[in-house]
Amino acid sequence: MGFMDFFVFLAFISCVVGLGIFKSRKEKTSEDYFLAGRGLHWWLIGISLIAANISAEQFVGMSGSAADYLGLAIASYEWMAAITLVVVAFVFLPYFLKTGIFTIPQFLEHRYNHWARSMMAIFMLLILIGVSLSGVIYAGSLTMQDLLGQVNININLATACWIMGLIAALYVAFGGLKACVWADLVQGTALIIAGGVIAWLALRHLGLTPVNELVDATGAVASNLSESGGVFQKFKLLNATKLHMVLPRTDLNIPWTALIIGLWIPNFYYWGLNQYITQRILGSASLKEGQKGIVFAAALKLVIPFVIVFPGLMAFNMFSSEMADKAASDDKIILQNTKVIELYESEINSKESLNIFVFDKGWSQRNVEKAKELSAYNENIRLRAEMNGKNVVKKRLLGYKTDSALGLLIGKLVPKGFGLYGFIIAALLGAIISSLAAILNAASTIFTIDVYNRYISKEAAQKTLVMVGRICVGIFVVIGCVISPQLANPKFGGIFKYIQEFQGYISPGILAVFIFGIINRRAHRNLGVIGLIINPFIYGYLAKFHPSIAFLDRMAICMFAVLAIMTIAGLFWKMPERIEFKSDTKLDLAPSKPSLIFGIGIVIATLVLYIVFW
Repeated sequence: MGFMDFFVFLAFISCVVGLGIFKSRKEKTSEDYFLAGRGLHWWLIGISLIAANISAEQFVGMSGSAADYLGLAIASYEWMAAITLVVVAFVFLPYFLKTGIFTIPQFLEHRYNHWARSMMAIFMLLILIGVSLSGVIYAGSLTMQDLLGQVNININLATACWIMGLIAALYVAFGGLKACVWADLVQGTALIIAGGVIAWLALRHLGLTPVNELVDATGAVASNLSESGGVFQKFKLLNATKLHMVLPRTDLNIPWTALIIGLWIPNFYYWGLNQYITQRILGSASLKEGQKGIVFAAALKLVIPFVIVFPGLMAFNMFSSEMADKAASDDKIILQNTKVIELYESEINSKESLNIFVFDKGWSQRNVEKAKELSAYNENIRLRAEMNGKNVVKKRLLGYKTDSALGLLIGKLVPKGFGLYGFIIAALLGAIISSLAAILNAASTIFTIDVYNRYISKEAAQKTLVMVGRICVGIFVVIGCVISPQLANPKFGGIFKYIQEFQGYISPGILAVFIFGIINRRAHRNLGVIGLIINPFIYGYLAKFHPSIAFLDRMAICMFAVLAIMTIAGLFWKMPERIEFKSDTKLDLAPSKPSLIFGIGIVIATLVLYIVFW
């Protein structure tokens, strides 16, 4: 890593943090700090939505999932988001801006009561800090380790977590939402450019690599592939089994049934009801600006898989052996203290739980004899656990560490010493920092507005609210940095899945309560609390007793179950009069007709992509 790389990296990060602080230096009120004075224009909103969303969770987790067996199917999270955003712009946003809310939990108080608002605020704080914040810090730190390790700069995971968290906390604590969106403008633009450069370099290297040095989607050497074909043909033939959006009904991640219902639930929750995303659109200068910004973000969503998912596929084709070596290192740690032998009754009686080993197809292909030995061992342990009433703990073994796909692409393909390597590292880490800043800003807003200002000090001065928000940023980032290193444990099954699956404990219930509250205005206000309470129990029951149901299908079951319960209860438990959402804003609420036309075009383009890659 040459001087120019260091210079570009440090200059980029310094400029981003400096710009955010400079643009927000005059913020004085809580509306200035938490919602950028409700003065955001469409181009800031659109880029900021993408920068807040696309971080290590996507670049590491999504490219890793693409390198794994999921392939292009993982792109549904992006392409379905494009349609979701269009719906949010023209169905959700008018209600949000009309009521003049600071937070999404506030909206529930308008429709239901303060208990529903408080419960949603607590749920969102738990997910934002315990899942989203810690997950993004971990994934970002993993990326930092991989990238810096390529140039012989070695830092441990915990140190990387603290560096990522503290940089994000620095400018969001100082400037709030305005600091975030101006930093996002630079980081979001750089991120898309960097992603395009990585995709181009991967495609170029794939074309130059002899076919006998490549593997196909199954991990088999592609020696029978013709050298005469072009790079696109080579890519298509190597990944023929992965260039599809549909996976079997039995798949535990994205079965085809999830495309019909299940995947829409986290999408609508995330883009329409998740505070760290919606905070940007709540700061819109008008309804037109908000709608134009959201539709702009939807258009960018169509591009994202081409700079994240496709490079992940190519990374496996070119560097599967390196991924296998990294996985073998992790597996060694898991297996080194475990002897695969018959256990005596005395040992069983002295243990509260017994270990079995779950391994994927890639691991069994690379460890044929060991896989047979472990299969026999697992069966023996299951029988003995049943006989003695013991719990079984699964230890996960992987054939390939596919989460390393991004680090391998950058470390092996991006030239060093000319500034490009430094720019790409800065762009990726900057995007991760943007997501962290967004989460910290959202969590501090919810605590300050929905907890502190609502219950602790209703008459708090504006400066006090801003100070509480800043203190929260500091506390939350410490919690996130303490939790995040623990996610290195393979039992979480990959960071992308960890973040998405744990959302299921709250997102279906919140979405169901929101939809019901919009449609049924006569049902009693207390039903909001009931809907929020029921969902975690239903999802937890399904996760524990029906683990074969994919987590996206669990979400669908939960949402419809909550809607059904609320609908039946609403038939008997009604309000005397229909609840109306009163206007509490001075913003221009006239809709944007050109944005609607453009949004319809995005929906059509998304459907075309699904037809092409179905």
